[in-house]
Amino acid sequence: MTRSISPTIAPVLLCAALLAACSKQQQDAAPTAAAPASAPASAPAASAASTAAPPDFTALVRKVGPAVVNVVTTRNARQTPAQMAPGDPMLEYFRRFMPQQPPGGGQEAPGGGIGSGFIIDAQGHILTNAHVVAGADEVQVRLADSKREFKARVVGIDPQTDVALLKVDAQDLPTATLGDSSKLQPGEWVAAIGSPFGFANTITAGIVSATERALPDEMLVPFIQTDVAVNPGNSGGPLLNVRGEVIGINSQIYSRTGGYMGLSFAIPIGLAMEVADQLRTEGRVTRGRLGIGIQEVSPELAQSFKLNEPRGALVTSVEPNGPAQRGGIAIGDVILSVNQQPVRDAGDLPRIVARTKPDTQVQIEVWRNGASQTLNATMGEMPSTAPPPARPEPAGGMQSPGANQLGIVVSELPPQGRRVLGVPYGLVVQGVQSASARSPLQPGDVIIGVNNQPFANLEEFNRHVSQAAPGSTLALLVRRGDANLYVPIPVGKG
Repeated sequence: MTRSISPTIAPVLLCAALLAACSKQQQDAAPTAAAPASAPASAPAASAASTAAPPDFTALVRKVGPAVVNVVTTRNARQTPAQMAPGDPMLEYFRRFMPQQPPGGGQEAPGGGIGSGFIIDAQGHILTNAHVVAGADEVQVRLADSKREFKARVVGIDPQTDVALLKVDAQDLPTATLGDSSKLQPGEWVAAIGSPFGFANTITAGIVSATERALPDEMLVPFIQTDVAVNPGNSGGPLLNVRGEVIGINSQIYSRTGGYMGLSFAIPIGLAMEVADQLRTEGRVTRGRLGIGIQEVSPELAQSFKLNEPRGALVTSVEPNGPAQRGGIAIGDVILSVNQQPVRDAGDLPRIVARTKPDTQVQIEVWRNGASQTLNATMGEMPSTAPPPARPEPAGGMQSPGANQLGIVVSELPPQGRRVLGVPYGLVVQGVQSASARSPLQPGDVIIGVNNQPFANLEEFNRHVSQAAPGSTLALLVRRGDANLYVPIPVGKG
């Protein structure tokens, strides 16, 4: 499944930073003070809670601290991404967690890193982040209670959720108690235990800032956002509630500097355990797939499709002969639920679909032509990698005689461009009138539908536009780059 919506967090403000320390054995580096735990704002003076003291975490540390481990990795010289064969699973790791990796040849120097993890059962299974152990030639686990150290086996990693499962052969291991991340609420006190900058069993505390937070390019994880101070080395460590139960795995921060700036993100433990169970029993993670592209339903698009409110996921593309097409899903449908699980916005759908087993038949409620209907589809399986679609470069064609009621100037997509896009006809946006300068259309967009209606020539397109009432909104189906999306355009008075 692909998603053709823009990230909701402006990249100009924040940049993703890994929490794992990927330099050589940072535990031997000169001590660097870890950022202190941030303190949430106090409640209003009129509240009875204003006099309550913050929770005492000493019992929590005694209970969970022994089950938190240091994960130390070593890595020999190896290939760079440019030298890897297509389909190599390590390419996904480099794409997600080392995007600035230079494209040139050569060998990586030997090195290592350190992160955190926690023991989840007496058999010696340990949860950590995939990016902590990905590419490691050897993984060592150090316990905090008696300084015991064991060589760990990587049972499996899942780069798409950043979860890894390790196994050590040992007895009398302390274990962490797992909680229910689905019951977590913003405002709750939470704490993290890990090894920031190599300082083992460091605890920091804060509150839950948000739940089910979507991050750019992270479609499958509904992150827990907190203001708990986490830093390089905290990766893979537990996020705990005040009862000492693990409710998340610390995974990412957002920062201008690479260090803590008040925004940290954890993988919900419920999702992490689903992944870990599959890694333990099957050695890999399988996910459902529909084979569609989607986007958010804005208020303007909701009006165009006669929805009473902006909700659901708007289908912008359907893979030929894919699971969705075989189930009757079409471009322009708004998916409202899957097996009665509501799709509140477009970000919900990839997570619901991914957590559904392949070959499972599901009921999908869609909004089509101003009414709700239920379709039956059988889930496909999400591949580990997928080739990017061809990027069209339309040019030329017959020029529109002038801007229409939409305030745009278009030209016909030439036959070669139609073959590349796989469409019978399209219009290339050449420009936008100054009066419509705030139009969401961009030069180079290819218009292929109007309110779910195709058109075979420029005259038909202009006729669709002329039939729209002034002041109403048209939903134009547009191909932009590699993806389809619907663009709401207000109709002027001509």
